Amino acid sequence: MSRKEKLNDLSRQELIERSLITTYKYRIWRKFTKALKVYDLLQEGDHICVCISGGKDSMLLGLLFRHLEKYSDFPFKVSYVVMNPGYSEHHFQQIKDNLALLQIPATIVETDIFEIANNTDRKPCYLCAKMRRGALYRIAKEMGCNKIALGHHYDDVIETTLMNMLNAGSFQTMLPKLHSDHYSGMEVIRPLYLVREQDILDFRDYNHLSFIRCACRFTENIATQEKESDSQRLNTKRLIQYLMKNYSPMVEKNIFKAGGNVNLDMVLGYKQDGKEHSYLDDYEEKCKALDQFIKDSNIEEEANEKAIREHRPLQRDESMNFNKEEEND
Repeated sequence: MSRKEKLNDLSRQELIERSLITTYKYRIWRKFTKALKVYDLLQEGDHICVCISGGKDSMLLGLLFRHLEKYSDFPFKVSYVVMNPGYSEHHFQQIKDNLALLQIPATIVETDIFEIANNTDRKPCYLCAKMRRGALYRIAKEMGCNKIALGHHYDDVIETTLMNMLNAGSFQTMLPKLHSDHYSGMEVIRPLYLVREQDILDFRDYNHLSFIRCACRFTENIATQEKESDSQRLNTKRLIQYLMKNYSPMVEKNIFKAGGNVNLDMVLGYKQDGKEHSYLDDYEEKCKALDQFIKDSNIEEEANEKAIREHRPLQRDESMNFNKEEEND
């Protein structure tokens, strides 16, 4: 049987999954497995709760873990969860259709999160996100999972880093894994940490897939009108695109790199374990130690000798030194 005939015998789901290790082998699959290894996100015996919201990122994450389950070198368990916070029937059916197409065996958990969040006087997005995180931890714990996999990607990381600097006045990034503050033995992991959003969009379009965006009732009218919400994240995304075009094509890589290249000797302050630290805390002690090192190592003498060898003698002009003239008078 020829290669073309073999491909013709594959189902649509099989062709989509196959594209992960062919067309998107280097742009998605390799970056997914690299993140798992580099950041130590997956270990033997883990029970991963893959959270599927219905968007392009989480659906891809589900498909990646589905493929990894089949070919992993060591045993681990995966449970796929769709937490329904109150989707409209149209959006909820689209999620279920995609689960069926991609053959992702998900457990659906019904909640009343949208109902509660949309009754607040303020914008409900923060409250909704907080409640969804809390519910997800509880669901994962009940299922016996020790890790929750979320679909945040490379672009989310650099946008979050820049948003914190511009809006919160703090330097903090989105970490590839993070231990829960409220549930023992529970971690959040982000296996798409190195995957670019554009590659996820290309994968979606290449396979003629359609996913929901944020489908809460608050943004539903915006989505229906095919307009993007005027959010700070969207504004940050546009700012990065502008800087890439008009400032430097290295902007994205350098923002991402900065998260792992913080020089604590050159920052005004930082927080660790909830405690604030200032560079002035041990400034005097460091200065004394540095002075002693300079003396013991003859660094000052060597610097002067080097300057004398490499430069002509310094010339002084006192014509503008008015204090000097007054002294002479």
